[in-house]
Amino acid sequence: MSQQQMTPLMRETASQTAGPYVHIGLAPQQAGFEIFEHSFGNVLTNAQTQGERIRIEGRVYDGIGTVVKDALIEIWQANAHGRYAHPADRQAGKALDANFRGWGRACTDFDTGLYHFETVKPGVVTGRNGRFMAPHINVWVVARGINLGLNTRLYFSDEAQANANDAVLNVIEWEARRRTLVAQREERAGQAVYRFDIRLQGEGETVFFDV
Repeated sequence: MSQQQMTPLMRETASQTAGPYVHIGLAPQQAGFEIFEHSFGNVLTNAQTQGERIRIEGRVYDGIGTVVKDALIEIWQANAHGRYAHPADRQAGKALDANFRGWGRACTDFDTGLYHFETVKPGVVTGRNGRFMAPHINVWVVARGINLGLNTRLYFSDEAQANANDAVLNVIEWEARRRTLVAQREERAGQAVYRFDIRLQGEGETVFFDV
């Protein structure tokens, strides 16, 4: 008997969107529940974290420009030296920072739709084949109506030279599309704030990647 005959036919599991209970399971504090001893949050730093402190904030918009007020956003980034807090990162000569988590989770505010993260600006990362990647943050978005989480990247408006040489950005053919990945910097009360709005569909749709 062949292996194919011995193995029962496995049907594809039906897809399911993330809401409306995504906050209870993944961000219970925002939903008013104290479930976990250590909740995942939007602050990736403490008083000893190395690097420039920055705030990232923005809103998520649907295809007709309506603010999505129940989205969940996760970020994963290198530290100020350009190294990830993960054993698979073998970049030589780049230090780990024990005071930087490198991963965060935030929800959009139920009233304003605004999300934000308190983190540090990442350093340049050495990618595959020794290519340098501009400072960037990996972003994952999930919300009601989205069957699969959406992956994108956030780059920094004040890193124009590094952005111009970034292999991922250069894959995107149109300049207008590349701009959807660039967060705009402003100074607010002495802190660097980067504005990064995410558009799920329609005019100005954010570039998303297959990962």
